[in-house]
Amino acid sequence: MSSDQKLENLKNNLKAMGSAAIAFSGGVDSAFLVKVAHDALGNKVLAVTATSETYPESELKDAKDLAKIIGVKHKVIKTQELKKKNFSQNSPLRCYFCKGELFSELQKIAKAKRIKYVLDASNLDDLSDYRPGRKAAKELGVRSPLAEAGLTKKEIRVFSKKMGLPTWSKPSQACLASRIPYGTKITEKELAKVDNAENFLRQLGLRELRVRNHGQIARIEVPPKDLPLVFKNNQTIVQKFKEIGFIYVTLDLQGYRTGSLNEVLKNA
Repeated sequence: MSSDQKLENLKNNLKAMGSAAIAFSGGVDSAFLVKVAHDALGNKVLAVTATSETYPESELKDAKDLAKIIGVKHKVIKTQELKKKNFSQNSPLRCYFCKGELFSELQKIAKAKRIKYVLDASNLDDLSDYRPGRKAAKELGVRSPLAEAGLTKKEIRVFSKKMGLPTWSKPSQACLASRIPYGTKITEKELAKVDNAENFLRQLGLRELRVRNHGQIARIEVPPKDLPLVFKNNQTIVQKFKEIGFIYVTLDLQGYRTGSLNEVLKNA
């Protein structure tokens, strides 16, 4: 099936829904879904952004700005993941519990506003990755129109560029909790260390990156092409990371990759 046919199917599926509340992080996929849904359904779409200690403040600003650009109705809610043991204890099912709370809140909003469907922005590529949040979505009846239409991340970026969405080239994002190894308790302090460290690296001109928080050790992941920039600023990075609270600063020679902390599950 061609990319254009997939997009047409997505539009038709959204029109058939009548109304929708969409989990909106402000990332590539959710921005694209909200844009297409708003074009198809107008004011019958509500974009909902959940903010908490796991969600960078800069991402919240981006989500608000995007909602204004698209023209969609936007609601920001506060979630309390860190107060729940099944999340803060950080088992491999962490995302299941997090998404379960998020989608439950969206369903309450949808019910109160008489919105027919709750949607998330999972794409076709996500179905092949370890994503326990997908189980929560399935259990709660949340639909994933991008995946249903067979749209991949690459196709979504191409269409986003054609539509003029500024997110078309935005690096993939994930909640800050994904930087902390399974089994290590998630706290506001450790999340803040990650957020501050990653913001500093972005100020140096890096775009695709992760700072994995291994307690006293910060493990930096960047694409191989960006290694020279890291080496050029190595002393500045070390000094800043130590101010943030890390003792040791390391560079992962395997480079940037999403979900690197899931590698321990594959080898278990």
